[in-house]
Amino acid sequence: MTAANLTIHLNAIAANWRALDALSESAVETAAVIKADAYGLGVSEVAKPLFDAGARSFFVATAEEGVKLYAAVGAKAKIYVFSGQMAYDNPLYYDFPLIPMLNSTEQVKRYLASENREGFGLQLDTGMNRLGMEADELAAALELLGDRKPELVISHLACADEPDHPMNAAQLAEFRRMTDGKGWRRSLAATGGILLGPEFHFDLCRPGIGLYGGAPFTDAEPVVTLSIPVIQTRTVKTGESVGYGAHWVAERHAVIATLAAGYADGILRATGENPPVLYAGDTPCPLVGRVSMDLLTVDVTALETVPDSLELMNRHQTVDDLANAAGTIGYEILTSLGARYKRRYSGA
Repeated sequence: MTAANLTIHLNAIAANWRALDALSESAVETAAVIKADAYGLGVSEVAKPLFDAGARSFFVATAEEGVKLYAAVGAKAKIYVFSGQMAYDNPLYYDFPLIPMLNSTEQVKRYLASENREGFGLQLDTGMNRLGMEADELAAALELLGDRKPELVISHLACADEPDHPMNAAQLAEFRRMTDGKGWRRSLAATGGILLGPEFHFDLCRPGIGLYGGAPFTDAEPVVTLSIPVIQTRTVKTGESVGYGAHWVAERHAVIATLAAGYADGILRATGENPPVLYAGDTPCPLVGRVSMDLLTVDVTALETVPDSLELMNRHQTVDDLANAAGTIGYEILTSLGARYKRRYSGA
């Protein structure tokens, strides 16, 4: 089976970083979140254009991700690890200049007992109840740390993609209550927080999904193009069905193309419940029938000539359009993109 082609536009990622950077004051650093293999797009390839655009601080989820990122950006960038200091990470923290974002007193003790070559950061829980220390635990952690000062103190907003949600103001107030007057370098805003305005920016902003073309950064340039080969075309008569469960029935004679990708490639099966379209140039062609493991079926009746491939994601249809069709979010679509795609990186 011919593999589909996934093109990652590195110049668009860099442009999105610059656009998000421009939304904060010049004194505010703009970092880059590059966890989960750069949201599924390839950390080794994505890191360099972000570094070249000006990013000097990067965030990953695990120390192992940090090691891979270090191979791409070297010692000139700071690499922060959201999961903090896990017991089995000690050798990595010793061998590589990674900065753990400590999120509990247990991790603080582990850090103090280790031989880390770099500093540390602190992660606070201001209401999300996921990672981080609440006020009482923070006080205990600071007592353990003595005169050691964190490189960065962060928290994370639970509802930043909903600007009017009361959690935003509540978390901002709690973050200030826990950190004001301490002289710490602070970060609260990811992509959504950047868009909430200057009071959320503090010393460092750390965009993630916005770099890769996703909501809530609606001005983002599209980052991926997914082109899927056509394997076969056939004419389906009125009343005939297509695909598993006879889910789609032709209301007229239709030309149906079968394409070489499916849910094994990250095109979620739920997409069939609210079908997106695929594009032949500027012409939309609706997805019909259920998404199967390796195949899609598309109504190409409107085309005079069926091309060798159709595009599922491009300038007409973004990762969020596809996510909306599947009842999910752009993050899941990006990080689910399969290993079978032929990946091509364009731009620099």
